Amino acid sequence: MSGRARLRNDRAKSPPQARPKSPTKARGRQNPSLGAVPKSQQVPNVRSTGSAKKGADGEGTKKACSPAARLRSCASPPRNPEGNTRGRHAKNARKNNKCYSPDSAKSPFEKITEKSPPKSCVGAPVDKVLQSTLDKLKIRKTAQSNSASIINCVVDEIIKRMKRSDPFQAVKELRTGSYYEKVKISEPDEFDVMLTVPVERVEIQKFDEDGAFYTVALKRGASKNALQDFLQSDGTISADKMLAEFRRIVKQAVKSFPEVEVERKKKGCPAVTLQIMSDGLQIGLDVVLSLEVHSSWPEFTRDGFKIDAWLGTKVKREFKFQPFYLVPKYEGRGNEEKEGICAKDAWRISFSHVEKGILKNHGQSKTCCESHGTQCCRKPCLKLLKHLLHLLKQKHPKELSKFCSYLAKTTLLHACSARVRDSDWELARLSDCFQQLLDDFVRHLRNGKLYNFFIPTQNLLGFSCDKKSRDFLADCVEQEWNNVFPIFRE
Repeated sequence: MSGRARLRNDRAKSPPQARPKSPTKARGRQNPSLGAVPKSQQVPNVRSTGSAKKGADGEGTKKACSPAARLRSCASPPRNPEGNTRGRHAKNARKNNKCYSPDSAKSPFEKITEKSPPKSCVGAPVDKVLQSTLDKLKIRKTAQSNSASIINCVVDEIIKRMKRSDPFQAVKELRTGSYYEKVKISEPDEFDVMLTVPVERVEIQKFDEDGAFYTVALKRGASKNALQDFLQSDGTISADKMLAEFRRIVKQAVKSFPEVEVERKKKGCPAVTLQIMSDGLQIGLDVVLSLEVHSSWPEFTRDGFKIDAWLGTKVKREFKFQPFYLVPKYEGRGNEEKEGICAKDAWRISFSHVEKGILKNHGQSKTCCESHGTQCCRKPCLKLLKHLLHLLKQKHPKELSKFCSYLAKTTLLHACSARVRDSDWELARLSDCFQQLLDDFVRHLRNGKLYNFFIPTQNLLGFSCDKKSRDFLADCVEQEWNNVFPIFRE
């Protein structure tokens, strides 16, 4: 055997030698000049509680970190949340150009200044949380069918009873609200039905400076009207008297339903609320009286309803040819008078039928969200915002009792009129779009201004929502945003 063959044979028989470890890889970051330290003498890598430099005042100096970067770090949190700025987590953050600072997690209520985080900032956990939440909010078909059949029976009986009374003989049904707009969440346990009474030859006058409340009077020379019983000395139709008669008829109509209970009258509420027990599910039904007015929309709506670039001027013109509705609702004290008319006798304008039409046909393209069309996330975003507001109200009932889901709908309508393209609301961009909608909502709360979509002179946050409660809700929303919506995962 040659020398080279013997050498190869000896190498094959000898065991492989372990490759020496680099001193810099050893635990404890030893000095390379001293060689490897025995395992028994190694110092464990204790997590740092913060490495920000101390300033003159003793406070840690924060690194500049954008809301998008904070959201990204929340979406994929490191294993060392105590603030270790060394190790592979900080190294990976620097490698990916992430703004990671141990102080960035100190205040979950830090004000958000960016309009929307880039799509790349939203991690997979955020998408997963939002999608799983939407799955939970889906209404079961069987429950939907059962609830709808019960509501139909009760409403039909109320309409029959109303038609026997002279003032309400021409009553018609108008179904509105989240269930009929296809944005109801969780359970089919809330329904809104408007029972409308058409009125002709009436004069509408504003009651407040915002243009949301009006008085209704019969025009001079009008023949005997079915609503004569509700007229006051000045010729105006009393909303309070008409609502009282409506409530009396509803009570009589539901006496034949032992499972239906009529709630006590709420101050300033235009609805008669019924609670219906069916198969263990409690269903709330708001039956709302309204006047159907066939005339041009009031002057206060001229600068509102901005859907020209979104749905088109033709669609807008078709909507404005439709009647508008007045419901017996007031704000503040009912006995407060303006020009001799009490607030409880005034009527508030309603465009709930137009809101329903918009949400059912919400795309810039006619095939948006159809079976063979492109799917958008406008409605999913509204469902998520409504659900978030609902859960926060349950968690903080005292602080957030004055906020209603209509604020979420109004925020979405303004957002859609600002971001009009269907590509701005792609379903694949659900996280981006929802967080942008949250940013819109928080901005409205911080500024204290959220104007009626149809009446730009009416501030929906101006009457009963004080600054303290608005800031509290904004802080809650930002905290949920920064921590990847823990309230959805509870």
